[in-house]
Amino acid sequence: MRTTKTISPETARAAGDLRLSVGRIARRLRQSHTSGDLSMSESSVLSRLDREGLATPGKLADCERVRPQAMGVTLAALEQRGLVRRSPDAEDGRRVVMTVTEEGLAVLRDRRLESVQKLGRAMEDEFTAAERRKLAAVLPLLDRLAERL
Repeated sequence: MRTTKTISPETARAAGDLRLSVGRIARRLRQSHTSGDLSMSESSVLSRLDREGLATPGKLADCERVRPQAMGVTLAALEQRGLVRRSPDAEDGRRVVMTVTEEGLAVLRDRRLESVQKLGRAMEDEFTAAERRKLAAVLPLLDRLAERL
């Protein structure tokens, strides 16, 4: 059983504000994508395959915290569009593994570039150089926080 440590009201407020801000940023970036026209789950699976390499559909379902049937639907849609490839597992020919294709990698690159450009334009339009440096200085802390979750 997991024990919960009580946090201060100040930390709770900051955590709530951070959750809302990060959620709004992520939502707006997802809504603005035109490259590849992927669903959230499709984009997540492609990104995971790019980062971690080949994986079985079952492992992907576990990592994405979805039922195997839902992952099957996601993978079928990606495969139909030529963004992932299904092949026999080299260690166990009865299983299949999924890999991202060159076309899938191109879609990911386009989406990432689109996100970076959108964020960069907003930062340059809305923040002073000093504010952009402050924001950049916080990024290692946010990465560390993400690793702890």
